[in-house]
Amino acid sequence: MTPQLPYATLKRIFARFAEIEPHPKGELEHLNAFTLLVAVALSAQATDAGVNKATRKLFQIADTPEKMLALGEEGLIEHIRTIGLYRNKAKNVIRLSRLLIENFGGEVPSSRAALTTLPGVGRKTANVVLNMWFHHPAQAVDTHIFRVGNRTGIAPGKDEAAVERAIEDNVPAEYQQHAHHWLILHGRYICTARKPRCGICPIRDWCLYEEKTA
Repeated sequence: MTPQLPYATLKRIFARFAEIEPHPKGELEHLNAFTLLVAVALSAQATDAGVNKATRKLFQIADTPEKMLALGEEGLIEHIRTIGLYRNKAKNVIRLSRLLIENFGGEVPSSRAALTTLPGVGRKTANVVLNMWFHHPAQAVDTHIFRVGNRTGIAPGKDEAAVERAIEDNVPAEYQQHAHHWLILHGRYICTARKPRCGICPIRDWCLYEEKTA
């Protein structure tokens, strides 16, 4: 396994990320906490672009749990059938909408434990909502972050939970809030799976991957 980069190196790396993109944002379109929760739940095994295309019209008519219930499962399916696993996702969205009303007064809860009681909401989804809406420095480790963390030495770990802990334990506190977004963007556009773009990588001076492949 790639060794963990030291604190001083991580500080340089994240300072560079912050210099390039001071205010990184998630790419899922949403109007409020509820639509963000739905968008993230729909994004499993789907692209953000595909989810955005499907939800633009949906969120115009169903931006609250009450409106989503009124739309119903079949009505929801008509909007999201271009997204993978749309039938199961539609069931989960309708069920979570009902539970939000019954258990949380129609509001999206702001704790991980409460969020993960909702259908289709695992730790990763909960962390995205906590980070993007509630500004909690939660780290949602997807395939991009897992790859970047292990390839570079920023946050190595044998599984997603270990990488999440490595980020929380090692990344300087002042960069925790945006670490999730910086690492996703770096994985999507620079440190890609098959052909990492090392020639234009802004952190190449500290990346352990380049040391191995030089």
